[in-house]
This record gives sequence, C-alpha cells and structure tokens, in this order.
Amino acid sequence: MDLQDRVIKQGIANDTAWMGRLAADMTDPSRSPCSPIFSLCLMPYIALYVHESYTKLEASDPKLAAKVAADFKAIVARARHSLKLFEDNKRKIKGQLDYFREEIYAANYDHFIGSVHPVFQSLATDLGLFAYDSKLITTTHVATFHYGMPPRDLLSMGEQEIRDFSERYGRYARYLGAHVPASSGATFFSCLDPAKLSDTEDDVCAAEYYDRVFDGSASPDLNALLTVFRCMANFADTAIPVMGINGGVDYTEFKIRFVTVYQVLRSLQVLRDDTARTLTSRSARYLERILDAPEALAIMASPAKPFRNLVMHYGLDTRIDLAKVDLNDPLFGLAPYYYPSCKDALELATLVDQALSHTAAALNDWAAA
Repeated sequence: MDLQDRVIKQGIANDTAWMGRLAADMTDPSRSPCSPIFSLCLMPYIALYVHESYTKLEASDPKLAAKVAADFKAIVARARHSLKLFEDNKRKIKGQLDYFREEIYAANYDHFIGSVHPVFQSLATDLGLFAYDSKLITTTHVATFHYGMPPRDLLSMGEQEIRDFSERYGRYARYLGAHVPASSGATFFSCLDPAKLSDTEDDVCAAEYYDRVFDGSASPDLNALLTVFRCMANFADTAIPVMGINGGVDYTEFKIRFVTVYQVLRSLQVLRDDTARTLTSRSARYLERILDAPEALAIMASPAKPFRNLVMHYGLDTRIDLAKVDLNDPLFGLAPYYYPSCKDALELATLVDQALSHTAAALNDWAAA
C-alpha cells in the first residue's frame, strides 16, 4: 500500500471511529433533547463522510460497496453537495436561489400555510428556527436544504420513516467497521448543554422573515441562502470545539470547522464577485468586514484549495512533497506545508477558530434587522 492509499485509509478510519463515538454519545439520556436538532446540523457533514468514502470503496471493495442501495447513494450525494453552497458548479448562485424558492420554500409554504383554510392562513407559519446558546444553528428550511431528499417527499414522511432513513447512515458506518464504545464522552456532543436549547425561537412566516434579514426586502431569495451560511457558521463555531475531548486536534471535528469556514467564505467571495447582482451598501460593508479580515485572508490564501480537497476527499494532492507527510499527525503533518504561518495542526485549528468566530459574528450582525 503506497502513502496515498494509507492517507486515504486513515482519513476514512478516523471519520468511521468518530461516527461510533458519536453514536455512543447520543445514547446519553441527559443530552437526549439535543439529538434531534444536532442530528440535522450534522447531516451534510456525515453525508460528506459517506459519499467521499463510498467513492473510494467502489474501487477498493466493490462487494462491500454493493450493500449500499442506489436510492440512498443519490440522497447522500445531494446532501454532500449542499456543502458547496455557491461553489456548486451546476447551480451557481442563481440555481441555488431558484432551487430554494421553487422547491424548499414552495413545498413548506404549501404544506404549512397553503393547506390551511384561507380565513386562518394569516396566523399560520412555515419556518421553524432553532437556536443554541442564543445563536441560530438551523431552520426547517436549512435542514431540508442539507437533507438531500426532495422537499415534498421529506414533508410527506412520518417521524419513524425519517428515523429509519437516518439509521442507514449508522449502518453504513458499521459496514466500514465503526464500533460503538460502551462509555460516552468522546465527541463534541458530550459537551453540549441541553439548557442552551431553551432559547429556541418561535416559528415564523418565512416570507416575512426573509424580507427583514441580511440584504432586506429586495433580496428575499438571497437572504434565504445567507441564512444557510449563518446557521452553518454558528453551528460549527458554537457547538464544535477547537480541541477534541482528548486535548488534541480531532480529525473529524477539525474537518467540520474547516469545511464550514472555507465554504462560507468562498461562497461569499463568489457573491461579492458577481457583477450581475446589486447589493445594498450595508451588505457590501458586511462582505468587506468578513472577507477582508486577516483571519479570512489567511484561511483563503492560495494553498487553501488543495488543503480543502485533502480534507473533503481524503486523498493527497499529486504535487505534495511526500516527505512532509506524517501519518502520526492529526492533519498528516501538512498544516505548516499549506499554511506556513502555522507550525502545527493546533495552530491551524486556532486560525480556523479565529476566522470562524469572526465570520459567524459578522453574519449574525448582518442578519439583524
């Protein structure tokens, strides 16, 4: 097995082991109120693990790969690609906005408001907002966006059907050898405080909500996608710690934080560079505040793309100096290779933390009425 294969195998093994530890943590009854909401927040990242590891599995173990049903693969692929945000080459900005309005918004409106007698429709709501530690971490629209299933199909499913589908992720991890330890306390989930979910906001009317956040009433479709960015940044910043439970850098939890801040920042760059779109001067100032921050500039420097690809796709860049690779390091010894200002994985994790905290705070301020 060459070094490239060993890096891929270890990356997948790291994520698989984390999935087992997460399953153990989610059995802790003291944190059971957190499970439904945080499972939704984790969905695209778990889909990333399943999708990317499956592409490697197809080549290395086709018999094992054959156990994964085609319909599940398709849904997982869509959920994983939701992380691309405005970097999605098929949808781009316009396609994402159209999809959100025509599929997610329309399905939820029809289900929750359109089905109500006209006399009472003014009292109906179609957008659930969920906060942790006073920060918005997901909404019913955001969760639908990341779920990977056609919105109307998802809305037609019962609670047990959704639970059964979610369990397929766990079965996949077990195919790859995930072990659920007897004791809990080995992932971020064990540090959550259920009392901080008490700040969950009331349901609202989506049309009214999107009219008053971010770019204002002229850009409700854009505001819907910016709410996705905001929730992702808040979730990663508020719930996922810089250091793992063992005091070092946890491979999987670092991945969640890095992928989040990279994709949000990159998507905001795409938005700022879109000459066809006119934003308010207030929005332009917030984009400048986020994208021109020293931490953001450092994260998005020229080496960012190949490092992002390593984190998301497991494999090494073909141009990498293999002498720099250290299989005993949580990030394979490549933090200083791609980010020379960081001497090790912990310093890069700290830089990511600074960029993520700054980005999340600015998005929250930008969203404020």
